[in-house]
Amino acid sequence: MQLVVARIGRAHGIKGEVTVEVRTDEPELRLGPGAVLRTDPSSAGPLTIETGRVHSGRLLLRFEGVRDRNGAEALRNTLLIADVDPDERPDEPDEYYDHQLIDLDVVLSDGTEVGRITEISHLPSQDLFIVERPDGSEVMIPFVEEIVTEIDLTEQKAVITPPPGLIDDRAEIASSRDEERSEDEGEESA
Repeated sequence: MQLVVARIGRAHGIKGEVTVEVRTDEPELRLGPGAVLRTDPSSAGPLTIETGRVHSGRLLLRFEGVRDRNGAEALRNTLLIADVDPDERPDEPDEYYDHQLIDLDVVLSDGTEVGRITEISHLPSQDLFIVERPDGSEVMIPFVEEIVTEIDLTEQKAVITPPPGLIDDRAEIASSRDEERSEDEGEESA
């Protein structure tokens, strides 16, 4: 299976280094020296990583055969693609690769169907499941353990316990004004 692990950014310096936008949780595994990566567009590769280093919080890579700024700049916006065994799992037991989660059925704990995961959105604060509902609409579900209680790759399902209002319009409104209003109405009818 092929996964996009990075996108090449601008050239850095004059010796062929490039900045990369990392798109993997395991850059040390996927983007280490000696790694051979396919590219999109395919005419740019394959590329073999010669060196890698972090500079000011950004990963810089140099590829074999790219020795100057012009060569590095020609690679800008190229996607780097790694070949990954589809059965490979991350080191942590509660971590998953995106390709393992895409197309999982999303169900409530009582088995009620919610939809199917079509995309994983990686935001700075948390990841979101983009779930297509049976009616074609979409709902976003935070991938946090309080909401996503179980991932079962064998059964191809994700079990969720959403708070009120996350997947339906029946949000519970709890405000002290509403409670006071209910108490006042009760006194008036007595």
